Amino acid sequence: MKPILLPTDSALLQQSFTFGVATAAFQIEGAAAEREPCIWDTFCAEPGRIKDGSNGLVACDHFNRWREDIALIASLGVDAYRFSIAWGRVIRADGSVNEQGLAFYIGLLDELRARNIKAYVTLYHWDLPQYLQDKGGWLNRDTAYRFADYAEVVSKAFGDRVYSYATLNEPFCSAYLGYEAGIHAPGEQNRQAGRQAAHHLLLAHGLAMPVLRRNCPTALTGIVLNFSPCFAASDSEADRRAAKLADQYHNHWYLQPLLEGCYPDLSGQLATTDLPRTEAGDLAIIAQPLDFLGVNYYTRTVFTAREDGWFSDVKPSITPLTDMGWEIYPQGLTEMLVQLLQRYALPPIYITENGAAMVDTLQQGKVADADRLAYYQQHLLATDAAIRAGVDVRGYFAWSLLDNFEWAEGYAKRFGIVYVDYQSQQRTIKASGLALQALWRNRFKK
Repeated sequence: MKPILLPTDSALLQQSFTFGVATAAFQIEGAAAEREPCIWDTFCAEPGRIKDGSNGLVACDHFNRWREDIALIASLGVDAYRFSIAWGRVIRADGSVNEQGLAFYIGLLDELRARNIKAYVTLYHWDLPQYLQDKGGWLNRDTAYRFADYAEVVSKAFGDRVYSYATLNEPFCSAYLGYEAGIHAPGEQNRQAGRQAAHHLLLAHGLAMPVLRRNCPTALTGIVLNFSPCFAASDSEADRRAAKLADQYHNHWYLQPLLEGCYPDLSGQLATTDLPRTEAGDLAIIAQPLDFLGVNYYTRTVFTAREDGWFSDVKPSITPLTDMGWEIYPQGLTEMLVQLLQRYALPPIYITENGAAMVDTLQQGKVADADRLAYYQQHLLATDAAIRAGVDVRGYFAWSLLDNFEWAEGYAKRFGIVYVDYQSQQRTIKASGLALQALWRNRFKK
């Protein structure tokens, strides 16, 4: 096993820098009978939606194996664990609080505290309760207010157990993939719906932020966005314009209202009927001060111009590619962070997800995932380079702790630094996980 090497003067090796691992509720918890159905349960039940026809009813059985999993996390030597709360495990369809659901998370939080692992809690990682989808989901403005109510219940119950709250994980995925492209739950395909869902998601964030600050004044509060740097397929003016438009539409559409209180001006490209319906004061609510911005990064995207003036992404062909078919482009993390610093007055940054799906095989009790190990090596160096360029990056979370339900891909794609045998539920730390473990455990040793 190759070690992961960082410069001896790297900020990533300072005690103030946070290393962690990350998961999401629907992808690992299982125990579906103990919570309300969510949009992903419904989506999984629709033929053809999930590539391997699977679902999240059992997943990694984390709901029943959480003590084992927390012990595993502690063995890695991390400072923090980022995980999400299943909304439907906490709030029932009739609006009442599920005390047993809350107790599950409180027990988990208490165990993390006992092991001196900071809890980074995400309130929403895509699993909207189906009872809210039945009322319109994120196309219904009222859902944003129900989210604030949910944040009130959770933050009061958890008290001072949580080090950091993120309101949303990747609203781009919930809005664009879920309501515009139809790839994710609930599977709608309508441009205006995508823009409207995005607005209501950001409004939900803005409404929840004061609730979190009031109930948990010492916790860091913010949001997690995914970014994919947008490159032109050629040097043609049309392709360069397409890449810039894609960057505004996919990246800045979510960040600009948070930091500057306005959406990118795409009035020349978007029809008026495609724009979200907003109300007076919405953008002021959305633009709450952030203690941090979570950044999820995996790859870059290349775009070409369409005849109608819009853009299309170009399928990656430059090898090596991950098992998702994504180009491995570590320098894009550095470039993207530096460009955001030049464009905005940024809050402190945490890399809240970074990792790769690879073709893993368990042989004689080991997983020799040298390609994933190399991916982490390259992206940790890219994070170090961004800090040296002036970006205030304070933490890095590997995605993911466990192999898990990879949304529309089902269980065919493995992102974990820990291999999961889905039949036996046995966990095996991969070579990449062992290399990260060595880095995390030994970083303060002289």
